Amino acid sequence: VQLQASGGGLVQAGGSLRLSCVGSGFTLDYHAFGWFRQAPGKEREWVSCINMNGDETAYSNSVKGRFTISRDNAKNTVYLEMNSLKPEDTAVYYCIAGRTITLIRTRSGYWGQGTLVTVSS
Repeated sequence: VQLQASGGGLVQAGGSLRLSCVGSGFTLDYHAFGWFRQAPGKEREWVSCINMNGDETAYSNSVKGRFTISRDNAKNTVYLEMNSLKPEDTAVYYCIAGRTITLIRTRSGYWGQGTLVTVSS
């Protein structure tokens, strides 16, 4: 089982980035997905998740209205579209695959390596 996250980079405040998480070695169709982030010196926090059908999503209050999670099962990929980025969004972003959204929120699942997002003011 592998999850490969990409798409991070340096962006100015107000800008946008799209993160991708490509899965291999398992059937993505039967898994929910989520994104967490960890800023320097802080604990890893939940950002967003999407159920296996893609018809249920959830967001933390800090990103609601600015970030959008989506999935393309044909491409084994989950996306996190990030708009109106703020300096406080700076963090390493991690994707996770789990059986349900509930399990993902408890951090139970397969983790990918992180991708660094840096938002300059």
